[in-house]
Amino acid sequence: MSVRQFDATRPVLTGGLLAAQCARTPQADAVVSGDTRLTYGELEERANRMAHHLISAGAGPDTIVGVCLDRSPDLLPVLHAVWKAGAAYLPIDPVLPPARVGYMLSDAQVPLLVTTTAHADRTADFTGIRVDLTADRDTIAARPATAPDSGIGCDPERLAYVLYTSGSTGHPKGVMIGHGALHNLLTSLREDVAPARRSTWLAATSISFDISGLELHLPLTTGGRIVLANDTEAKDAAALRALVDTHRVTHVQATPSGWRLLLAAGFDNYAVTALVGGEPLTSPLAAALQDKVQRLVNVYGPTETTIWSTFWEVPENTTAISIGRPLANTGTYVLTEDLRPMPSGVVGHLHLDGHGLARGYLGRPGLTAEKFVPNPFGPAGSRLYRTGDLARFLPDGSIDFLGRIDKQVKVRGYRIELGEIESVLAGCTGVREAVVTVRESEGGERSLVAYVVPDGDDGVDSAVLRADLGCSLPEYMVPAAFVVLDAIPLNASGKVDHRALPAPDLASFAVSERFVAPRTPVEERLVAVWCEVLGLERVGVEDSFFDLGGDSIRAVRLVGALRAAGY
Repeated sequence: MSVRQFDATRPVLTGGLLAAQCARTPQADAVVSGDTRLTYGELEERANRMAHHLISAGAGPDTIVGVCLDRSPDLLPVLHAVWKAGAAYLPIDPVLPPARVGYMLSDAQVPLLVTTTAHADRTADFTGIRVDLTADRDTIAARPATAPDSGIGCDPERLAYVLYTSGSTGHPKGVMIGHGALHNLLTSLREDVAPARRSTWLAATSISFDISGLELHLPLTTGGRIVLANDTEAKDAAALRALVDTHRVTHVQATPSGWRLLLAAGFDNYAVTALVGGEPLTSPLAAALQDKVQRLVNVYGPTETTIWSTFWEVPENTTAISIGRPLANTGTYVLTEDLRPMPSGVVGHLHLDGHGLARGYLGRPGLTAEKFVPNPFGPAGSRLYRTGDLARFLPDGSIDFLGRIDKQVKVRGYRIELGEIESVLAGCTGVREAVVTVRESEGGERSLVAYVVPDGDDGVDSAVLRADLGCSLPEYMVPAAFVVLDAIPLNASGKVDHRALPAPDLASFAVSERFVAPRTPVEERLVAVWCEVLGLERVGVEDSFFDLGGDSIRAVRLVGALRAAGY
């Protein structure tokens, strides 16, 4: 086991760190987004006015406030206003399907939602109090500019945010993170990863992905700047590279998939500290990054332990990738199923403890008790979190990550329970049985593939299945291909034989019924680019990019490839 400690005193809530920094550097830039710049003083004033408005609408301690906003300068003041009101925020990316947004708001029993008129249709089923930044802007601007007295004290267990992750039962589950856990992460990484004051961080991650919390909150505790990519820039690797260069960004955090796109877009900035997490870092990617950045840090952590739990500064010319050592006030344990320590070098189940642990799952005490268990190595009342990951300790005490023990996977950094997709897919018309798995290309790209047994002789239409899944699942959880089988192959134990599942062919994608070959030199060049990006041998000019397995990541690659071809 490995435990690392520092001063555990946490005298203020997370929002207090921002308020203190605003008092020290009110004229310094806090947020840059497009042509808009917010100083610390302006950010504090906007957050105060918004906090008064939220309190008047009923926000208070442990109230969960939904936040469904675009990536704009309004986002940061709203998040900090929620904290100033004593409440917690539930981040909702506006690109999520309305059915999923409705489920999250209902499951979390959200009484108050902050959004804009532009997203009224996406949140149409919400029946609570709605704060519309478009319609209520003048009313909010008239609120007091001074900080409200919420009377919330400094309880580190007070809820900071709730973030929904994929669930094996067919529905996402809400993870409750307290201020003490977030404060511990920010304080530790401030010392270990970003010791320089006034660092500049690129914020390009969806607010529904937990790692966005680091980009949005750590810089503001050190007097740094946030360069907030808008919705268009966040999907364009070339635009992100330009933001890094233009604003002299010092820290960039991305998944391995995201870093591959940035490198393909020509990213080369030796002033940058690169954080890589969300998926396993490979040796080839590490080597490619170290040629382009000043410092490379591999980070690891589940949502349930507040974003990141371990870190490792990757040495030059390494061939063995580790997830490193624990952050401050965090313990890492490699154990048997009955919680007995495994010797160094022997594979076991990775468990975590310490200040970073979540309060549990919202409204799911049974699941909380299953995953957060009494800690036999700590003081009375302390807990261990069962990560579900396999690992071993290396001779130097660092941790070697060896994958999952269940059906949870990581695709483009997003944590996905394959059982959730299978559950939704099994409910689609015409589907008798379904299995979802992950396939990886030679270039390291991971994609979801669904194997479907039809219920009857009529078969299934992959385009219809894709559309049905898209009504309730986010884009990153919709399989790229649908392979129709007569039966799911089983091994001798009666379990799914994943090695016998065939690779998807062209028929597995939602191609147009009538193949139309390219008719002009321009169409021939465009089709060639599509084939390269999608990894297909044939594409018709009437085929849909997304129906052929394209997604937001491949769309970014497609844009870059088309630009490189002169379009």
